[in-house]
Amino acid sequence: MTAWRALMLAGLIGSVPVAAIAAELSPDSPQAKQEAERLDKMPDTTPHGGVHVDRSGRKERGRASFYASHFANRKMADGRRMNPNSNIAASKTLPLGSVAKVTNLANGKTTTVKIEDRGPYVDGRVVDLAPKVATQLDIGKQGVAPVEVKPITVPQPDGGVKLGAGAAAASPVEVRQATEVTKSLTEPKKTETADR
Repeated sequence: MTAWRALMLAGLIGSVPVAAIAAELSPDSPQAKQEAERLDKMPDTTPHGGVHVDRSGRKERGRASFYASHFANRKMADGRRMNPNSNIAASKTLPLGSVAKVTNLANGKTTTVKIEDRGPYVDGRVVDLAPKVATQLDIGKQGVAPVEVKPITVPQPDGGVKLGAGAAAASPVEVRQATEVTKSLTEPKKTETADR
């Protein structure tokens, strides 16, 4: 029996998930863009409670806050140091390595962030922003603002990248850049042992 037939048979009888057999949708494929458009039409979610990772790519609505100055240079959930002058954010639900558009609903200002940390741990808040991002969205004075978070790219457990609701309105260049960022943030780290 050829390997291809064995794989198909295994998928049919359930020992290998059918999704693993199907070719991964390329983020720049028309089907991936259609899925992003479908996600964008779905109602917003509002996460409550603790951390629960959601790889669906659905948009979220809630409140945003920003990191206090004493968090500068502290280690984040992904192991990197928090740089207050970068476009980073923390999310309780988006997988680390996701790229998302955040829109301040009070003024319409939008910017793109990389999810590199966990939090905020306050009910109703969906994202913690680096001070640079808070300034771009003009929420520095209030400290908290209503926002919509639309993931453009979401890393998947198999190493693939799924387009989220934010990709529906993103240009092909934005999608390609977000995909590259997600892949670079989620690729396995090389270790000294692995290099030998």
